[in-house]
Amino acid sequence: MAEKSKEKGKKPAEKAAEKPAEKPGAKPAAEKPTPEKPVAAVEKPEEKPVEKPPKEKKPPKVRKKEKKAYTRYKIDEKGLTLTRLRPYCERCGQGYFMADHGDRYSCGHCGFTRYKRA
Repeated sequence: MAEKSKEKGKKPAEKAAEKPAEKPGAKPAAEKPTPEKPVAAVEKPEEKPVEKPPKEKKPPKVRKKEKKAYTRYKIDEKGLTLTRLRPYCERCGQGYFMADHGDRYSCGHCGFTRYKRA
């Protein structure tokens, strides 16, 4: 008790002088664990690696052939006249052919659909 009362009477500068300066993140030397005896680790059973079946190779992708411009036109034997095989779109104008879907024609640009006559 007598020591505590003496410390109360000291100024803060004197208290700081008694304690050694420490870094804020550093641990004191007394708190560090000493490697006296190695801690026995719990042995885990060995896990066998799971073997995956070999993957089958996929066949290479086959590209569809692009339709050429000659599939949209028909040239006469003489080579004088050119006829369109499919109609142009009524909304988009010339240059936009309509797709043939059996019972209808449809435009891929604007979505216009025209049904064929039965």
